[in-house]
Order: sequence, then C-alpha cells, then structure tokens
Amino acid sequence: MHLIDWLHEEPFTLSLSSGFFSFYAHTGVLKALEENGVLPRKLTGSSAGALVASCWASGVTADSLKDILFDLKREDFWDPGFGWGLLKGKKFRGMLEDILPVKSFEECRTKLALSAYDTKSKSTIVLDSGELVPAIYASCAIPVMFQPLKYNGYNLLDGGIKDRPAMAAIRPGERVFYHHIVSVSPWRAKGSEALKVPQNDNMSTLAIHDLPRVGPTRLENGAEAFFAAYETTKKALNTELIESQISMSSKLTPSQQ
Repeated sequence: MHLIDWLHEEPFTLSLSSGFFSFYAHTGVLKALEENGVLPRKLTGSSAGALVASCWASGVTADSLKDILFDLKREDFWDPGFGWGLLKGKKFRGMLEDILPVKSFEECRTKLALSAYDTKSKSTIVLDSGELVPAIYASCAIPVMFQPLKYNGYNLLDGGIKDRPAMAAIRPGERVFYHHIVSVSPWRAKGSEALKVPQNDNMSTLAIHDLPRVGPTRLENGAEAFFAAYETTKKALNTELIESQISMSSKLTPSQQ
C-alpha cells in the first residue's frame, strides 16, 4: 500500500516531532498533504512541531505559514534578558499573537494537543485546552535558549525534552501519521532513545534525511528546508509503505527556489 492510500483510508492524527528550527520542514510536509487532500482530524506536536501543528489547527494554511516563516528575521524573536534562559520570549509570544487567528484550543478547527516538560515533576505535560500562545511557547521553550514559563502551576520547558515524537497525547490504537525529524544535534548521545522512531500500532512514519540545518543564525536555510521536505513528501506519498515506514533522503529531490 502506498502512503497516500493509507492516509485516504481512514481519519488520522498528524504528529510532528521536535527538532531545532524544524518548523520549515514540518510546514513543507503539511503543504504536500494539503495539496493531496489528506488532512488530519487531530494534530499533536512537540517544540517546533507544536508551533506548526498549532498554526495549522488554528486555521493558518501551509502556504500562509510558509510566507510567514520565509519573512522571519532573528530580530523578530531575539530579546535577551536575565533569567534561566538567554531569551525572555516576549517577542516570540507577541509574534504568535499576531499570527494565530484564534486564542484558544477550543476555537481551533481540529483537535490539538501539545507536549511540554514540567521541571518540577520532571515529566511530560499534555496541553490541550485554554490559551494557545502560552502553551505553544512552553512547548517551544528550548532549555538555555528560552526562559521557562510558569503556567497553571507548572514550570514548563520544551516538550522535546522527554517527548520528542509528541506521542504523549496519543491514545492506544489511535491512527497516526508521524513526521519524524531526523536529529543531527551534537547534544544528543549516539543511540539515544530520543532519536529512535517510536513503534506504535496503527502508525505510519515518514523520516526525511539530509535536510538543511536551520537555526537562529541560519534562517536563510529555511526556504531550502521547506522545499526539500515538500518535494520529498510528494514523492513519499506515492511510495509503498514497508513495515509502516518510509525513510527518504531529501537530496534525491532537487530543491526549488
């Protein structure tokens, strides 16, 4: 069975993993899904995956999000300040308020659940109700880079700390299409459990290798990462699933500018 046939077969949840500034790649995947008419009934996300999942669930199309990301500049979110993190995060939260057409989970066009890490209990917290902006910020609050957020009695940081694949909100047997960001971070130990693709029943996975690295000082690579993920996903949709997985190199597909 080809991936696109599997996606058309029954409603599914789209889970977007964490990955440093990988929101460009996630948006490329979503654009390919939109164009082929295979849209999720629910989204889950950690960190960069939480940002993209939330924007789409709130009503922002992949094309609109692409345009926003392509215009992104470091000064748009860069606000250093004293605290347990380099950036205060006020600019980032303000940017989210400008982007999102709704203010709460309840107003989203589809179900949405985000993973964040509570520093007190040292466990993953699922955020799926209430205000969107603080929930997205919490899930995206990369340690050292962003200051943690006090929210509903929790002290929250990046959801990828303990739930990189954003699976905390997935119920047993739930039908899931999972986009796995293949990490090349030097901070992850070789063979780390966080880098492995989770194995769940009724789940299909797309893992795209060799995506361009993007970061606060390499935002110019964002467009290339978007198009690499977009073109590779279009090819993957017409590729046969082998043990419910597709693993492809983006270098097989020329980038478009």
